[in-house]
Amino acid sequence: MPRGADDRYWELPRLPSVFKHTLLDHYVPQFAGMTGSRSDARRVVYLDGYAGRGRYDDGSPASPERILRIAQHQGTKGTVAWTCFFVEAEDDSAAELVQVVDEYVRQGVTATAHHGDVLDVLDDVVRAAVGFPLFLFLDPCGLGIPYDRLVSLLRDKRRDRWPPTEILLNFSLEAVRRIGGLVGSEYGSEKSMRRLDKAVGGDWWRRHFALGVTDTAVEAVVTRFGERLMADSGMEIVSVPVRRAPKHKPLYHLLFGTRRQHGLWAFGDSVAWAMQAWWSTLDVQTTEEDPYPRLFPVTQVDRPSIETVEARAVPEVAGNLEDLLRERPSFRVVDHTHRVFGAFYGQVRERVVRDAIKLMYRDGRTASDGKGPRIRNLVVVRPQAEIARRSGISS
Repeated sequence: MPRGADDRYWELPRLPSVFKHTLLDHYVPQFAGMTGSRSDARRVVYLDGYAGRGRYDDGSPASPERILRIAQHQGTKGTVAWTCFFVEAEDDSAAELVQVVDEYVRQGVTATAHHGDVLDVLDDVVRAAVGFPLFLFLDPCGLGIPYDRLVSLLRDKRRDRWPPTEILLNFSLEAVRRIGGLVGSEYGSEKSMRRLDKAVGGDWWRRHFALGVTDTAVEAVVTRFGERLMADSGMEIVSVPVRRAPKHKPLYHLLFGTRRQHGLWAFGDSVAWAMQAWWSTLDVQTTEEDPYPRLFPVTQVDRPSIETVEARAVPEVAGNLEDLLRERPSFRVVDHTHRVFGAFYGQVRERVVRDAIKLMYRDGRTASDGKGPRIRNLVVVRPQAEIARRSGISS
């Protein structure tokens, strides 16, 4: 939740939450399905370290209840057995969270709600996840857990590719701006600055604010934080800015960490779906709040539809696939996620890749026709004439 969340925050889901919730709805079930199918007893472990109340006042599910619904659904189907931990420090929110979690526990979901600090239960979560896939969702109001503790968990206790560990972390730019403004100020609080030191792993961030708080300085800090986390954890890190409105400054970045190409692929597709939901909600709110009727909502003018973006992406993705074919006779697309999508990663859904392969097939640039049940597992092969030509050269 954003910094300073109060009762108004819990009235109903707002735009940043729409994006975040859609992202969770699309990605977390895939993580559980992909990893739980190979896990002992099909078990996965999930931690929400800053869970909040679990449900909005209008009855809409917040992130904990959305996860509980997924756990209940997959558990009922017998595809995945979840063990969920939800943690909330604020008294009133924790009391309401307990009620929401208990509803689902009575329906068979294995879940606990803890009133306190996430650091109090982190070791218990790690012990529960020994031998099982683990997903960490850390969405604090401001600064998160100490960087050294986070890296120790990811690099030491959960360093192996199997069972996999993935993380979705809220990196608050509002907190960075607020504390960054203390650098060089006669009224600066060293205590507050040391809190940020602890959260990002050192005082390296301070030099970026030597000349004041600027957008460039804030972006430099989040970029460097992601680079450090990638290097120290051995994970691939993807950073997604989240805004209230199209031209607003980002409120925070969601940093996703994984060691699996399948995770990168599914997350990029999920970001595209979440962005589409965010824009659709913005369209509705703009139309409802605009006192002067317009032919098109302002959001539709600011951004083309996702179908338009995807149509533009198809030839570029086809070019990326062709570049890969120059280096190897065939490949599975999921094994080269970033190179396949290029600049369109996170902007377009995975269906673009199938369309790109079909375009190449029509043009004679591949022997693959783009057909198959799962797009990410499609294999792209050089055209037969090219294969024959290269065979003749080698013989």
